[in-house]
Amino acid sequence: MAGPYFPKWRIRHNTNDGLGAVIGTEDRLPWPQTIAMGLQHVVAMFGATVLAPLLMGFDPNLAIFMSGIGTLLFFLFVGGRVPSYLGSSFAFIGLVILVTGYAGQGPNANTAVALGGIIACGVVYALIGLLVMAVGTGWIEKLMPPVVTGAVVAVIGLNLAPIAVKGVSGNNFDAWMALATVLCVGVVAVFTRGMVQRLLILIGLLLAYVIYALLTNGAGLGKPIDFTAVANAAWFGVPHFVAPVFKADAMALLAPVAVILVAENLGHIKAVSAMTGKNLDRYMGRAFVGDGVATILSGSVGGTGVTTYAENIGVMAVTKIYSTLVFVVAALIALVLGFSPKFGAVIQTIPGAVLGGVSIVVFGLIAVAGARIWVENKVDFSNNRNLIVAAVTLVLGAGDFTLKLGQFSLGGIGTATFGAIILHALLSIRSSHADH
Repeated sequence: MAGPYFPKWRIRHNTNDGLGAVIGTEDRLPWPQTIAMGLQHVVAMFGATVLAPLLMGFDPNLAIFMSGIGTLLFFLFVGGRVPSYLGSSFAFIGLVILVTGYAGQGPNANTAVALGGIIACGVVYALIGLLVMAVGTGWIEKLMPPVVTGAVVAVIGLNLAPIAVKGVSGNNFDAWMALATVLCVGVVAVFTRGMVQRLLILIGLLLAYVIYALLTNGAGLGKPIDFTAVANAAWFGVPHFVAPVFKADAMALLAPVAVILVAENLGHIKAVSAMTGKNLDRYMGRAFVGDGVATILSGSVGGTGVTTYAENIGVMAVTKIYSTLVFVVAALIALVLGFSPKFGAVIQTIPGAVLGGVSIVVFGLIAVAGARIWVENKVDFSNNRNLIVAAVTLVLGAGDFTLKLGQFSLGGIGTATFGAIILHALLSIRSSHADH
């Protein structure tokens, strides 16, 4: 590839004009603002990156640490040209629970077996990336055109929606507090300007946290925030590493998750390309390899499988800051936080209602990012093939339609992903015959 491997980032100062100015992938803000944006991306990925390991019985601190390592690896593989954060993938949850027999409470005693499968998935993913580097993305784009990738990205947001809503539906106070959090983020997004507006998720969360503390710890409404665990936690501690165990059946079950990760990554890169007006297709193969290697490395030490994060693409969509250096800062913050049980304890004090409210906004932004792919690529919904593919995919994913084949179980995101690819391919055969 012609030119230097890494771009020469141009510094941009014009950040006091609301959200009008786009900060491109090869631009950068002054360092204080870059660090602030990096922190916001850590906040954006945090809920999901911690929630996924908790649902599988993995160590959340290790997941945070490996998300930082994975993001730095990705940055190196793509030469700093593609803005993306790598966090814990939800695509693995159902299958990991299946192969480990996890009961859903506390640490998972059988994570080692799942790790072998996660590594197998990473290997398949990296091999697909090498194939794309060798022959291009044409075959993937034929299998997964914009109507498919848009639907798959939208489905990830819709599939996660019940997690956010159920998390805040336990009682009336939490439900109202979640809506107040949504309102806090909305008010910051619409009624502020400059850097405050760009940090809308972080500042919205902090505002909601303060309101929650005043209403509970102060006024005695709802469940108060307990800071005991924060006081007792150590400032520094090494994450708990686990060695993988390789079992053929677990590897066979988890390896196909690579297809979902490819669809996610492809959709994310297409979304960022659409938002920035910059074609990033030439880095697709390198992005797949980077994500695959990061998943292999994470699985090798006890971490979750990782994927490019739509939550962070949602943040970019709102802030219009696409500088790849922001993600280096976010990754370095994650590395530091991964070594701090004290930080983990602080995060655990964020009330479920506040985190749920932020999740409602972020998961909604993911769903809309999928729709944006359709709009930017001018997907024609007067074409019945596109209409059926999108309609079926959205309902399969949003309804969490699960297919079981013997011991093999495919959850909503997997069913929707494979369903979209297969349905589009079958209906394309019919339409190509009709054309002739």
